[in-house]
Amino acid sequence: MSADAAPENAMPGIEEGSTNVYADLGFADTDEMLIKAQFASKIAEIIKRRRLTQTAAAKLIGLPPPKLSGLLRGQFRGMSDAKMLACLTRLGRDMRIVVGPARRRTGAGRIEVLSG
Repeated sequence: MSADAAPENAMPGIEEGSTNVYADLGFADTDEMLIKAQFASKIAEIIKRRRLTQTAAAKLIGLPPPKLSGLLRGQFRGMSDAKMLACLTRLGRDMRIVVGPARRRTGAGRIEVLSG
């Protein structure tokens, strides 16, 4: 098999993507969208772990229930990073922002969301 050929067990028409699905799909602001998706995922995880209803969670984090419902379904384009961070702190999470030199000498740095 040549280097360009797909493995025998690969499905036709399916390509391996990068680590950012938004970039793979051609969206604008892909890094921001990925970070917001990670924040939304963490918010959903905490709500589920604490067995909160959406109504109780919305009251706790200070969002109208329809806005929280949209966020949990991945509709977070109109929500700022700061608002999402505030939601996480209201859910009892500490936030730590570390500014340091870029790991690679490629110019721009990067942002990543880590769970502790």
